[in-house]
Amino acid sequence: MIQPLILASQSPRRKQLLELAEIPFEVIVHETDESFPASMPMIDASVYVARQKALAIQSLFPERSILAADTMVGIHNEIIGKPKNRDEAIQILEKLSGHKHLVVTGVVILNQKQEMAFADSTEVEFHRLSRQQIEYYIDQYKPYDKAGAYAIQEWIGAIAIKKVNGCFYNVMGLPVSRVVQALNDTNKNHS
Repeated sequence: MIQPLILASQSPRRKQLLELAEIPFEVIVHETDESFPASMPMIDASVYVARQKALAIQSLFPERSILAADTMVGIHNEIIGKPKNRDEAIQILEKLSGHKHLVVTGVVILNQKQEMAFADSTEVEFHRLSRQQIEYYIDQYKPYDKAGAYAIQEWIGAIAIKKVNGCFYNVMGLPVSRVVQALNDTNKNHS
């Protein structure tokens, strides 16, 4: 019997997307340092952090296939992390309001025989948001566990997104169609 893939992420959105794609998996996470070299470009940094998450699980389950991902948001060459508090969330959404930003998800699929790593980028453009809309969203949805202080599938996505250029699911946290293709390629290599 083939063991299910290990998803090295607590993200309910990644879990939801793998379920949507009907990929058998189980969630196992291990506390991982998510820092990266300051000079590292965002695309490389997202893969670097995803690799750290995958390696932490591989050390515990060396015989299993592992999927890890890390999503980052960037605007004007600045990587925007998860907000630490309400004030920081307001500042982040004010910065994104009326502008385009980039959402990058780094993905690493790791097993005993190989590693597949890639990053997917999606450009998102926001309409201008009022301070009242920003505060409402933060108070109602508490987006403190989300890079860029928002989730596209929530209220703010419905009212703020002007345009998405790239994979919608990537903005949710996992470019699921690319993951399925990569898993299929991995399985072909093992058959």
